[in-house]
Amino acid sequence: MYPRLLIAASALFPLTAYASAGETAGSVFSMLFGLAIVLAALFCVLHLIKRLQTRSGANQANLKLVGAIAVGPRERVVLLEVGERVLILGVTPSSINTLARMPAADVPRNTAPSDPTPDFAARLSNVLKGKRNAN
Repeated sequence: MYPRLLIAASALFPLTAYASAGETAGSVFSMLFGLAIVLAALFCVLHLIKRLQTRSGANQANLKLVGAIAVGPRERVVLLEVGERVLILGVTPSSINTLARMPAADVPRNTAPSDPTPDFAARLSNVLKGKRNAN
């Protein structure tokens, strides 16, 4: 009775746990080939995204942020130079509104010296003497 059961079980469940060396090499090659295809597709998609971003960035070459100031915790007033015009924009988390437009020549530029702290030792001595506003 047991030999018949063993023959029936071997017919239903063949022993395929041990693969030959050729089958193992074929499955490894198949896995590596699939990985190479996925990596090549990823590289192509990333290259395409990079090309599309550089094209859209070329249109923004004439935009320049002149200045910005926070007027609230999440609100700002922004000066944006677009070609020969300056837009004053109110920026909130939900909208951007144009507050004013003016020619770029009419906007005062920051003419402050490049070094706002000219002489640290002199300023420190003035502060210690009580002359806080002296420069």
